[in-house]
Amino acid sequence: AVDWDSCVADGACIEACPVQVFQWYRTEHDIPASEAQNQTWNGTGSTVKEERKDYTDKADAIREHDCIWCMACVSVCPPQAVKVDQASLEFHEKASGTFNEALSKGSAPPPHAH
Repeated sequence: AVDWDSCVADGACIEACPVQVFQWYRTEHDIPASEAQNQTWNGTGSTVKEERKDYTDKADAIREHDCIWCMACVSVCPPQAVKVDQASLEFHEKASGTFNEALSKGSAPPPHAH
């Protein structure tokens, strides 16, 4: 999800995403993103950073179901407007074997024995 109040619409997430989850979204039409998937009618736009059509356009994760959880969008967003659902992230980390239970609870990892 994108926090449109924080989004500066620079297209960094659009450019960084390897699976084109993000595209420009015409916010003033208030069209649900779920109805705009893979469409090009009013309310949706290009998946190309340079093809922003209007100053009110914002980036949105219109194809969020295609996300591979690489977190490239989060790392490149200057105002940290891309928000990741923690439960979904933990699910994908557990499925891929990269989930760290201690870190998810906010505790420090155990010290390494030397």
